[in-house]
Amino acid sequence: MKTEVIKVHPQCPELDRIAQCAKVIRQGGLVIFPTETVYGIAADFNNPKAIARLRQVKKRSDEKPFSILISQKGLISNYTSAGEPVVYKFIDQYWPGPLTVIVPARAGSATIGIRMPDHVIALKLVQEAQCTIAAPSANVEGAPPPKTCEEALKALDGLVDMAIDGGEAKYGQSSSVIDFTKAKPVLVREGAIVQDDLDRLVKTKTILFVCTGNSCRSVMAEYLLKKMVKGRSDVEVVSAGTGVFIKSSASSETIAVLNREGMDASPHVSQPLNTILLKKADLILVMTRTHRQQVLDWVPTVEKRVYLLREFASASGDSGINMDIPDPIGKPAESYEECMLTVKDAVSKLVKLI
Repeated sequence: MKTEVIKVHPQCPELDRIAQCAKVIRQGGLVIFPTETVYGIAADFNNPKAIARLRQVKKRSDEKPFSILISQKGLISNYTSAGEPVVYKFIDQYWPGPLTVIVPARAGSATIGIRMPDHVIALKLVQEAQCTIAAPSANVEGAPPPKTCEEALKALDGLVDMAIDGGEAKYGQSSSVIDFTKAKPVLVREGAIVQDDLDRLVKTKTILFVCTGNSCRSVMAEYLLKKMVKGRSDVEVVSAGTGVFIKSSASSETIAVLNREGMDASPHVSQPLNTILLKKADLILVMTRTHRQQVLDWVPTVEKRVYLLREFASASGDSGINMDIPDPIGKPAESYEECMLTVKDAVSKLVKLI
């Protein structure tokens, strides 16, 4: 019996057709589908019969595990408790995209491979399936991975239940695989991400500034530190807010005080704080004790990497001093100037440590 082929628009996929394929997966079937790298075969990772059939179709030994796909970066925490910042640096930079990470598994096998594809059909299929998706390339073991649905069906027609034809894969090569379970990350398989990319990002220190709205204090700190480390490729500086619900620019007063320091903050767009940002940061600098508690409520494991920014200021050694940096929002211009001086003093001390 031939495999049923469903054509789906690669940019604007018909959701009813994807839902039809997702139902097949939930019922234990196998579905060929496109990603930005190559075509894959989807199966329910937690269905032993589906996985046994997938092995038979792939002609893959029991010793070689299957990687899984997820549809959101933060969902990685469902499958691993990995806490090393370097893992999340790669996730933040390359997901969604052609990167599979091997990390310690929460349960079952010792390790697990995880990827978030950069393809709307693949992401929708993972979401609609409502189960963990195992997704090896749609080829027999040892054969070249297919770039099109037609290539996949040359070997697999009749062996899988359905196939989604979403056009040609962008890259035409399998995802890069990096093993983060070793003492140092190892590039197991090279793809769009190569050894130079690995070497560069491993050496990068990420400094994260946190305030409430990511429109004043953390913006000042971010732009000041970026200016002070200009030319250093080993330092990444970012900022975010605990209370960002709608993205916005920096406040006009913040733009003005930074402009007087020779910096243009008008392109800044606020971003909400999230667990990936917190986990990737080597150093998290918050403006108040409340921010610190919010960070720890979200990700308790980063406790040793979270500090009040004012702890780096020249007055930090004074006993009894309030270490919080007040929010200048809605206050006179003088409050912004005072905030800038405090932040600049702290950042000037910080830069000597990194």
